[in-house]
Amino acid sequence: MPVRLAINPLTWTNDDMPELGAETPLETCLAEARLAGFEGVELGNKFPRDAATLRPVLARHGLALASGWHGSRLLERDVEAEMAAAEPHIALLRAMGCTAIVFAEVSRAVHGERATPLSRRPVLGDADWTLLAPRLAEMGRRLAARGLRLAYHHHMGTVIETEAEIDRLMASTGPEVGLLLDTGHLTFAGGDPLAAARRHAARIAHVHCKDVRPAAMAAAKRQDQPFLAAVLDGVFTVPGDGGVDFAPVFATLAAAGYDGWLVVEAEQDPARAHPLTYARMGHDHVAALAAAAFPQ
Repeated sequence: MPVRLAINPLTWTNDDMPELGAETPLETCLAEARLAGFEGVELGNKFPRDAATLRPVLARHGLALASGWHGSRLLERDVEAEMAAAEPHIALLRAMGCTAIVFAEVSRAVHGERATPLSRRPVLGDADWTLLAPRLAEMGRRLAARGLRLAYHHHMGTVIETEAEIDRLMASTGPEVGLLLDTGHLTFAGGDPLAAARRHAARIAHVHCKDVRPAAMAAAKRQDQPFLAAVLDGVFTVPGDGGVDFAPVFATLAAAGYDGWLVVEAEQDPARAHPLTYARMGHDHVAALAAAAFPQ
């Protein structure tokens, strides 16, 4: 099986709401990630950010670093400034052997604003697209020269959230801009992860396997909740515990020759969703489907 399975530490401790899982040490996150069966992890807010310190920490648990999030502000600053801002992160990922960088434009974003409903998230005009797309393309080229593929993360509450916006991003850039397919965020945004995977399979550089609880999603939309309120109410869960059908998505990825990470990610309140229990649930569901979809 060419793909590898990783987990995001959001299962244990939340980056946008640090009080969730604040008491849980990094060692617990890593030990339980390995116990659940994962080969890798993504970065979280408790991770050391220099390779000399991080490498032995992960090695103790037999884990690799899959990637890590960079929130860009290319609507506010040029590529030179963005590259400078991202340099410590780029250096860390390269030193840790990563091949993709999780990349999301966070200018004007509302996903971290606890009182702002998702209906008030930013929407790009034509002038914004004219500015953003060439800058993303140039970032992609520069990152490729550093050995990293830009994996663009569409995300609730940001300027690229919907299926139509993903399509426009892909059409406005070339292969230098890869796509991070996040099944949960796209479902929450009203999109179809399978349709998006089929259209953009050749551009998919990284995958977040996130499930959605349909009832919680419907309530979040009906109540026009802020993103973090929806998270607290359980809109996201691990694969196998929600309404997303992962099997055809994996089959599409396999047919396109995808050979990167499948990352289980489900930001939940760890007081309500026992982290190791859910980590095991997500791992076992993804592992079984991946074994069936991807050639040995």
